[in-house]
Amino acid sequence: MPAHRQARRFPRRRWSATYRPGWSAKRVRLFRIGMMLVAGLVAGVLVAAAAFPALALTGLAAKAGAKAFESLPVELRVASAPQASRVFASDGRTPLAVFFDENRQDVPLAEVAPVMRDAIVAAEDHAFYRHRGIDVRGFLRAIVANTIGAQQGASTLTMQLVRMSATYSAEEPQAVVEASEDTKARKLREMRLASILEAHLSKDEILQRYLNLAPFGHGAYGVSAASRFYFGKRPTELTVPEAAMLAGLVKAPSFYDPLDRSGAGATETLHRRNWVIGQMVETGAVSEADASAARAVPLVVQGRVPANGCSVTGKQHWGFFCDYLYRWWLSQETFGTTEYDRERRLKSGGYRIVSSLDAVTQEAAHRNLEQKLPTGSAQALMLAAVEPGTGRVRALATNRTFAIDDAAKPGNGPATDPAKAVAGVRGTYPRTTNPLLTGGGDVHGYQAGSTFKIFTIVAALEQGIPLSHEIDAPQRYESRYTVERDSPAACPGTERYCPGNYEEKMAGRHDMWSAFGSSVNTYFVPLTERVGAANVVDVARRLGIGFRAPTDAALADNRKSADGWGAFTLGVSATTPLDLANAYATLAAGGRHCVPTPVQEIRDRSGGPLDAVRPRCDRAVEPGVAYAAVDAARCPVGDKSAADRCREATAGDARQLVGHPLAGKSGTTDGRRTASLALTTTSLTVAGILADPDWPEGTVEMPREVVNPAVSGTLAEAMRGKPKRDFPKASAALLGVPERAVPMLDCVPAERAARTLREAGFRVSVNPEPVDSDCPRGAVAGTEPASGAVLGGVVTLRLSNGRYAATNGVPGPGPADPPPDR
Repeated sequence: MPAHRQARRFPRRRWSATYRPGWSAKRVRLFRIGMMLVAGLVAGVLVAAAAFPALALTGLAAKAGAKAFESLPVELRVASAPQASRVFASDGRTPLAVFFDENRQDVPLAEVAPVMRDAIVAAEDHAFYRHRGIDVRGFLRAIVANTIGAQQGASTLTMQLVRMSATYSAEEPQAVVEASEDTKARKLREMRLASILEAHLSKDEILQRYLNLAPFGHGAYGVSAASRFYFGKRPTELTVPEAAMLAGLVKAPSFYDPLDRSGAGATETLHRRNWVIGQMVETGAVSEADASAARAVPLVVQGRVPANGCSVTGKQHWGFFCDYLYRWWLSQETFGTTEYDRERRLKSGGYRIVSSLDAVTQEAAHRNLEQKLPTGSAQALMLAAVEPGTGRVRALATNRTFAIDDAAKPGNGPATDPAKAVAGVRGTYPRTTNPLLTGGGDVHGYQAGSTFKIFTIVAALEQGIPLSHEIDAPQRYESRYTVERDSPAACPGTERYCPGNYEEKMAGRHDMWSAFGSSVNTYFVPLTERVGAANVVDVARRLGIGFRAPTDAALADNRKSADGWGAFTLGVSATTPLDLANAYATLAAGGRHCVPTPVQEIRDRSGGPLDAVRPRCDRAVEPGVAYAAVDAARCPVGDKSAADRCREATAGDARQLVGHPLAGKSGTTDGRRTASLALTTTSLTVAGILADPDWPEGTVEMPREVVNPAVSGTLAEAMRGKPKRDFPKASAALLGVPERAVPMLDCVPAERAARTLREAGFRVSVNPEPVDSDCPRGAVAGTEPASGAVLGGVVTLRLSNGRYAATNGVPGPGPADPPPDR
């Protein structure tokens, strides 16, 4: 049958893109010429549609998707792809952590080796520097090649950039699909946008964006991440064979996988690399001799997985600080309305974050705590350092490894809490990611003991009671506060809270300097009665104590309940090392409280600074009150107060070890279940707590001999070489010196006594709790202080309950029945 008759037998069949076996050579040539003419016609329509939008509304373009052209933007804006955020120590140079969803860091074209630029052009678009976004000749070549069965791409680098940008700009999953689906409408749109892009950006700008956007496999996006992942070097250092390999990956990163352990991927990668090198010869980028040398280089890659998140920080013990920064970021509304939004922004925003972590202080903290209690102990020694006046957290360290215990191969010890141990629960040592130092989740904190007495001092000073205020402190004091009847804290047979001192020699007459230096419980509980426990709790909150434990929060949030919290001054509320350090830092800063922050500078990917790093500070207490409290706090740590009134010291060697003017306080709890120390200079505060995080109420004794030298040593190293600055002096009125004699007012009616004191230049208050006395009921039984007070200071009247006074001619009890010994 004639050939032309044979072709007519199937008039309704779709035209085949291939010629049939048995055709003559002449017929094959005619077929190919015809297909080229058709291809040329189609190409003309497509190019016209791309170059002239008005024509795109007719014919093939209208069928392909007129709506796509109607909605095209006037100007193409290439979306910014996700970039890793990098965190540095406070010096701005020491790497701390990297956060990313896609491992990418944009670099300018000047930081990419010229051979890498040449390689990507050779692999993807020979005519890149000649066309205006659409390579017409290449397009025709591709149509002809695809027509005869040889697959060939027709997208220029600019068109590929448009496609990648559309993908990253998509806000819905369907938009991602539409940006990459193989349709005529998508192709036409890419061509037109490529033309627009070429009109707005230079070739180098387009190439730079392409190299920063392209995927290279194994989560490496952009040439910088790829260069570091595969070769462990910066993109400026790439060689010809390395650049050729990377350029070859872009087409199909999974197929050309040089890390494929089966060998197939590596073989394909080598073939692809050598093909790119050959293309570089064709474009004139390298000579044939250089190409031969490049092909001879073995294919060697590293596959170095980049650090991502806090569990793989540069130094493992920095992980707790990193985690604090991460949690802080998720709590900041400035980074998004939800935690999810904030996390996405951190992991894709390309921020440069200079943290507040001081490497010197952090290393000193880690070294000192490991010397006293190495990692592996069930007890946790936790240190936090804060800068007064800014709230910048300079160090967070504990004797734990920041890591999750492997469930398959658990390495942590058994829980110290017997109830948890019976249930098979393992402890958090030596590995944990719990926020032991900062609190959060189910970590409420630990009792800090007598360090809390500073809050009572501040409350007293705010009411005008000077440091010279004296109280007779017995060995055991029957307070007006109530506790559970017959509990260890109760007076025998009563519900009265009955605190005692650690040693009997601590009893006696004390002012605030000596009482704080010796940590006299029976001074601070009656002082709390005087100033009001609710006011003491309020001071603690203002200075930075968080009250995370539900029972503590319930007491602190209700003023009536707080006013009955007589034991608060002895540090029975849970706190964290960070909160404790920040409270003492607030006083060292003259009463300026700053919210703790882990950052000091954040810049977005364009280099612009963010306001979120500004210290958020307020006036917690007046400067005079703060510096008077600091003056009292110099006694416990072996320093000298302004009035030279210090006697004993619970951490007396701290001043000598640190070598700077110093204030602070140590603390222990009942049974020494925790031990703590807070120390501050004018420029740095360090607080440490020794406790069992898994069983804070446990029975293991925590010795001061562990926590005290760790805190002192850390502060000493951090302050080495820094100028020695003294704290500002407090006013004479708050110190209570010089003194004026208090008039003798025994048995004088209260109103007349108050008038006499005011005339003498004092302020007057009345203690509401009457005392046993042989004076008439309601008369003055005594004053506090008894002998002298500062001019303008407060003198408190203690009134008699009349128990031993003669009434209606009946004498009271004689010497055989004396008043009880307080």
